Amino acid sequence: MIFTSNSPTETEQTGYQFAEKLYTGGIRKAFIAMKGEMGVGKTAFTRGFASYFGIKSVKSPTYTIVNEYGSDKVKIYHFDMYRIESEDDLYSIGFYDYIDTDSYCIAEWSENILEFCPDLEYFTVSIRCVPDDEEKRIIEISYPQD
Repeated sequence: MIFTSNSPTETEQTGYQFAEKLYTGGIRKAFIAMKGEMGVGKTAFTRGFASYFGIKSVKSPTYTIVNEYGSDKVKIYHFDMYRIESEDDLYSIGFYDYIDTDSYCIAEWSENILEFCPDLEYFTVSIRCVPDDEEKRIIEISYPQD
């Protein structure tokens, strides 16, 4: 699925709609691999995703590596993999423990860790800028293969 966003608010709305689709579709556990350059809206998308569950305080996990959010419906683990360089780094942050839980795990900079992930079916959310328009983004969501 491909969406066009004209603002951070629209990027958040796309994240909200994605969470709604997963949750109402009975998908209560998912690994979501976020891809995109710095500043394209990965955290905005995640903020919108979490807002579907009533979670309002989503911040970039840049300095903490993982932020944990929860509501009475779900747990969300929001990772920043920008500085992760090895599988040992993943073990040191408890990554494998997180992905074994019934939760949504959202990993920004997922391209840095895909070779270390176990065989998981996951969703990919790629966000890219549109040339010549600072605010516009293309958001592509890929679903696991059946």
